[in-house]
Amino acid sequence: MTPTQHSSSVAEIDPVVLYEILRLRVDVFVVEQECPYPELDGRDLEPSARLLWSTDDDARILATLRVLHDGDDRRIGRVATASSARGRGLAADLMRSAVVECDGRLVRLDAQAHLSGWYARFGFVVDGDEFLEDGIPHLPMTLAATR
Repeated sequence: MTPTQHSSSVAEIDPVVLYEILRLRVDVFVVEQECPYPELDGRDLEPSARLLWSTDDDARILATLRVLHDGDDRRIGRVATASSARGRGLAADLMRSAVVECDGRLVRLDAQAHLSGWYARFGFVVDGDEFLEDGIPHLPMTLAATR
């Protein structure tokens, strides 16, 4: 099985696909990590927001993330992989694509602290103090602009 990558604004995504992307995010962040928080924060609906995701041959959503515009900067977040698809590099492939979509702009993200080393593989560096979000330690990280 060769995963296929996709990138789209919410307005262009088939409703069933969007539902499955959002379901994966809820499964990972709300259910698995036991963090009851408003996953649907409205930012996916911003005209400049992009969702990236990988599917298998049966069109099942395997991994996803989103790219937001924060002024001149970009923000990557909601990086999630289905438990059955972990360890295959799917999120890493999406991260590399997301960085390309950021057009050399400064990129920000809030990494779960235990994943900061994983994000460092893509050039992100810690850019502030650790903080708690939904009871999970996070670190602000940035990837320097290249333009």
